Amino acid sequence: MTDQKTDITQEYLERENKDKQVLSLLLEQFLAKKDQILVQKTKMGGTEAYVGSVTLEWFAGRVHFASGLPLLQKKYNPETGNVEIDADSIDEIQQRPIDWSRQAPLVQYLSARKNHKFPPVLVVINKPWVDNPQAAEWGKEGIALKSTTDFTPLDKDGKVGLLNISEDDVTIYALDGQHRLMGVQGLMELIKTRKLQRYKKDKTADDNFITVNDLIEKCQVDLDYLQSLPKEKIGIEFICAVAAGETRTQARRRVRSIFVHVNLMAAPLTKGQLAQLNEDDGFSIVARKIAVTHPLLEQRQDRNPRVNWNSATVAANSTVLTTLQALHDMSERYLGQKFPQWKPLEKGLIPMRPEDEELEQGIAEFSQLFDYLADLPSYKLLEEEDTPALRRFSFEKDGGEGNMLFRPVAQVALAQALGILVFQKGFALKDIFKKLRKFDQQGSFSGMEYPQSLWYGVLYDPNKKRIQVSGRELATKLLIYILGGMPDQMERAELRKALADARTIENKTIGFDGNFVEPKQVGLPPVL
Repeated sequence: MTDQKTDITQEYLERENKDKQVLSLLLEQFLAKKDQILVQKTKMGGTEAYVGSVTLEWFAGRVHFASGLPLLQKKYNPETGNVEIDADSIDEIQQRPIDWSRQAPLVQYLSARKNHKFPPVLVVINKPWVDNPQAAEWGKEGIALKSTTDFTPLDKDGKVGLLNISEDDVTIYALDGQHRLMGVQGLMELIKTRKLQRYKKDKTADDNFITVNDLIEKCQVDLDYLQSLPKEKIGIEFICAVAAGETRTQARRRVRSIFVHVNLMAAPLTKGQLAQLNEDDGFSIVARKIAVTHPLLEQRQDRNPRVNWNSATVAANSTVLTTLQALHDMSERYLGQKFPQWKPLEKGLIPMRPEDEELEQGIAEFSQLFDYLADLPSYKLLEEEDTPALRRFSFEKDGGEGNMLFRPVAQVALAQALGILVFQKGFALKDIFKKLRKFDQQGSFSGMEYPQSLWYGVLYDPNKKRIQVSGRELATKLLIYILGGMPDQMERAELRKALADARTIENKTIGFDGNFVEPKQVGLPPVL
């Protein structure tokens, strides 16, 4: 009996292996055809789609920008790849303008990062008959008799099959993924010509190029790896430009509606959410670590949370001390002075994750900064009092101290000033905080809403009676000045003028005594 079972099992396994071999041969035969692609058919919200994958080389060569759809040709600018908007074309626009300044960062991302990833693109299949009202594919009253997608099922349920993508018969446009297409096309050009022209937003040429040699030198890109990228695959989803039973107008509205829905549903991450999730940005990694482990910020059962994980701002009555985004900005402005290599090579690029040893060093430096901050008299008050009373201005409900150390913008300004003093000017953190404790004991961080405060007109807007983020850079310079001095006479003169300008409201300059004065009478505070 056992031998019989063994024979049956062996026979079943052999048959299964033969079936797999037959399926493999069939697939190889079908996939060898350049004019067909293996896809899975899906249906959602009444729209049929076909999901597959293509090489980056194929994607760059076969897919066009959606703004080039024939129905938009009258207003299409082939130089920029955009539709020029006017009264005639506004109702036809299906795409946001392409920002060509993003091409270079996208190309650098694809070529310099081994773990790069683009999400699938959504494309539209169009055929020549769509734009010919006399074509046989249009029936009575302009209703399409067939779809622009030609699908051959390979299973009885019609879920898996081959989609016709013959170059002679089909034109494909990127409905969602124009910038991905632009990036991949740029990559192909870079690989082919060894250089890529940088562009401004409107595709006017910039002054320089990305070159393969630069990538090899600055990003340690391997040439063989670069040459292999065209064969990488990207997910792709095909929909029809016109479905059977639609008029041309109905088809256009459907395609446009899908584009709007795709973009509305794809809400970008907030800066706070990026700081939570980012595993490449060293400053985010350090900020998260300090947020959950430092005694000043960590979550405890006996007190309210000290960190707002999502929002970029702190309300007057909020019990948190800071935000994760502020901690990220503090980390970047403090540690960025010591680890400039943690920043991306240029704006728009994803930074390279620092080595673990460097991250540990950054965490230690930032933790030490917070050890000193926690020892400031203002933060010592948190042991007995909650943040709203220390944050609120005196004129707000229930009143408060108006202490700048409880405002994210001031926390970031202080971190930046300390980073410059410690890592650029060589001051010891211990000596700086000796001065800061004295400054704090004198109440110099509080009462921002009063003219006697150094921060009046700088971080506090007397006109709108609220915090002004635009004063952060000036606040940073003032902190550097009072903590470390400013030997250069010209720099001091510029700083004094900037402070006088900040305290000038409607052409009237307010002195530290609260009276109107000439701008020249506003002086700098003494150096600590």
